[in-house]
Amino acid sequence: MADLPITLTCADYARVMPLVTGDVKPNGIALTLIHGSGGSWEMRAEMLRRSLHDPTVQGGEASMAGQLRRIDKSDRSFVGLPVFPLRNFTARDLYVRKGGRVSTPADLIGKRIGMYDWVASGSIWYRHFLRFIDVPPENLQWWIGDIDAPRAPTHLYDLSPGVQRPPTGRSLSEMLIAGELDAIYSPPRPQHYDPVNGPIIRLFSDVRTIERDYFRRTGCFPPQHLIILRRDVWERAKWTARSLTKAFIRCNDEFAAAMRNFPYVSPWLDVELEETEALMGADFHPYGYERNRDAIDVFCWQAHELGIVDRLITAEEYFAEYLGS
Repeated sequence: MADLPITLTCADYARVMPLVTGDVKPNGIALTLIHGSGGSWEMRAEMLRRSLHDPTVQGGEASMAGQLRRIDKSDRSFVGLPVFPLRNFTARDLYVRKGGRVSTPADLIGKRIGMYDWVASGSIWYRHFLRFIDVPPENLQWWIGDIDAPRAPTHLYDLSPGVQRPPTGRSLSEMLIAGELDAIYSPPRPQHYDPVNGPIIRLFSDVRTIERDYFRRTGCFPPQHLIILRRDVWERAKWTARSLTKAFIRCNDEFAAAMRNFPYVSPWLDVELEETEALMGADFHPYGYERNRDAIDVFCWQAHELGIVDRLITAEEYFAEYLGS
């Protein structure tokens, strides 16, 4: 019997390359993994768009928040797999103006903060981190817009009451530099970021310390994107969910082994890996349901707490199809 052809999309993360090259193959599936290139944020957005809207593909990388909002609205058109190609700690994404009013977490309280999106996965984890540093998100004045330049929207939604957008043609970075905002939260580094000279610097100059403490105390290495499969594809062959997940796990394992055996991507990667594994374990970027259930529950709770979804969704409901396949 011929393997079932399935095409998925994904950004060009190094950890998915064994599947791209065919060094890892899912059992019973002839997988094509369409990927971005050059670490392009624009191409990553295109991969996310295609996974949802391109009829020539059967799924791919998607926002965890987008999947959560679909489930909240009883839209089960996509099946989530417990595969998380993108995870990120969030202290590093919090920027302030050099010489501005904010130099400590406590200084943020009551201030004006800009953010790239109100309902995105990363922005949900951002506000979880703010609670961790004792800065209640509800005590901030929020502005939602483009960090440096206009970008393609990946979420369609209405802003909550009191949440504002910048004036037409203004970026959040411009507003920060001008003193109209006191901080911005951004996944890509702002164009005017310079850790020494500014005008934009990180609030935390030593992100390792605060992010390691966050992991020790919460147990979360925040997953932000997952792999989804179109429901009609899954219903015709439910075994594909498990087969694809197992393949991504093998792919992840091969990537991790390559980094350990050839730690030459950066001069001190070997030491970084040793320190990371001492804190987080050898499999510090885990796939699979059980290893991620607690973090998914935290994510769902935070989204409900923020009013992004109307009801509290559990990790079990989030991955109901996968668990039943």
